[in-house]
Amino acid sequence: MSNQNPFGNRGPALFPVLPKGEVLATYETYAEAQAAVDTLAKADFPVKQLSIVGNDLKTVERVTGKLTWGRVALAGAASGAWLGIFFGLLFFIFSPTGAGLPFVLAAVLMGAGFGMLFGVVSYALNRRRRDFTSTMQVMASSYQIIVEAALVNKARNLLHGTAEPVVVHQADPEPAQPAQPEPSAPSARPDQPAPPYGQFAPQAATPTPEAAPTASTD
Repeated sequence: MSNQNPFGNRGPALFPVLPKGEVLATYETYAEAQAAVDTLAKADFPVKQLSIVGNDLKTVERVTGKLTWGRVALAGAASGAWLGIFFGLLFFIFSPTGAGLPFVLAAVLMGAGFGMLFGVVSYALNRRRRDFTSTMQVMASSYQIIVEAALVNKARNLLHGTAEPVVVHQADPEPAQPAQPEPSAPSARPDQPAPPYGQFAPQAATPTPEAAPTASTD
């Protein structure tokens, strides 16, 4: 009998791993990285192959102001009023006697009163340790866009606004034909038969210049 995983096929999600690929670009803020992904999405790029990775995570606490008795009481009354509205509407909807609007208003006032009291007591106990309000944020020093290695060139061309280079397959050039030899000038001497072995070839007769006519003296 095989043991089945009670979590189904969600095993990899419980142990996440960093995405693999090449760094497409690095940005200082998350908004810039998000804008780059939006640009690729508008260009019909397969954005499923992209990942935004934050490096050097830091916890940032931003101080928003100083705590006072009035601010603490007002914040506690507001949170209690919202809780009173929630319970008042529940009783208004599901009450068999059909409680009306006055019951809802009473629930709001009671919630505001209890919230104010709780806030004032908490501030009195923690006043010496914490006398200011703040918000907590988790931020990264830089954000990298990771893409698969096969698509990194295409993504860079789209981000820079250039079209993807088109590869043109050219036909193989025809082999060059060998140059034809130029015809040689005919030899002035006629072809002579080869002399027998051991004899010299006869020398060609050289033409003798004609003698100039002598002038007669009468």
